[in-house]
Amino acid sequence: MSRVGRKPIEIPKGVKVEIREGALFAEGPKGKVKQSLVDGLPVELKDGVLTVTRGGDSGKERAMHGLARALYANAVKGVAEGFSKALDIVGVGYKAEVKGAEIHLALGYSHPVIFKIPAGIKVEIDGKTNRMTVSGADRQVVGQVSAELRGLRRPDPYKGKGIKYSDEILRRKVGKAGAK
Repeated sequence: MSRVGRKPIEIPKGVKVEIREGALFAEGPKGKVKQSLVDGLPVELKDGVLTVTRGGDSGKERAMHGLARALYANAVKGVAEGFSKALDIVGVGYKAEVKGAEIHLALGYSHPVIFKIPAGIKVEIDGKTNRMTVSGADRQVVGQVSAELRGLRRPDPYKGKGIKYSDEILRRKVGKAGAK
């Protein structure tokens, strides 16, 4: 059996979980998350503990067991604690500011880049360190928004200018040798 799939999911205080209409609905202090259920893997909610079981031992059921449990655990953790990713803006003149539901970025292009923030996502920008923090209850959406922001100006391999994850380690290339 899957070691991850066997682990029960403890429901923290202040979090409500319902299983209906083929989906798991979690609601807590950080927001609401809807996670569709995986076919063939029944989910049981009893006494504040969520367990995922599998009916058979086919390859597809075994492969999906740990994944389904991880998705449900992320939904519960997201509404209880939330998820966040930090990005650094590196470069002279590169900056960002939040205006309403948009982020206005100056990334060295001839025009400002405007990024619309999706519902359920919160973006904070520290002007001194040029660090953006993307946070929300849905782990997948937080990761997707972070990846889209990074894709607006990926860090270049020579000077490292652009938007990078805070914990990302860039492999820098050596420039031209030049005349000696």
